[in-house]
Amino acid sequence: MSMAARRSYRRGAPPPGTGYVPRATATVAAPAADADAAKPRAAKVPLRKPVFTTIDQLRPQTHGHTLTARVLSARTVLDKTSPHLGRTRVAECLVGDHTGTILVTARNDQIDLLKPDTTVIFRNAKIDMFKGTMRLAVDKWGRIEVTDAADFKVNEDNNMSLVEYELVDVAEEED
Repeated sequence: MSMAARRSYRRGAPPPGTGYVPRATATVAAPAADADAAKPRAAKVPLRKPVFTTIDQLRPQTHGHTLTARVLSARTVLDKTSPHLGRTRVAECLVGDHTGTILVTARNDQIDLLKPDTTVIFRNAKIDMFKGTMRLAVDKWGRIEVTDAADFKVNEDNNMSLVEYELVDVAEEED
């Protein structure tokens, strides 16, 4: 290969005989008056109203729950500092509504929101399994909001975190 061919290849030209062709250059932009017409418009999708669920309807390994609950208690499980991650805090909080109670695994800044006797809204919460029992958790895609005091009486007799679940493999039977 000659020196001129190498230079042209380095400058963006295709190597000789490869079958590659250069990309087309960008088209000239439309005038300012037609700029709005040239842009593709995304269809406006109306936001859906949240569907609130109750604690007794929660099932293992589900996600996308929105619910309102009152914080009954909070207990710090882990509070440690590491040079790489900084401070890590984990707390278990018992929350409930008129149908039952469940444990929430709160992490870092979430702990400050979940103080006893406050009412909170969990948005896009998920159910994690811990030693065969359900825990409500809110990850980076969800949100915890403190709201006005709710007017329901918490049913403390139905603790969903005390129910143990077992993962069972179901084999498909052949006909």
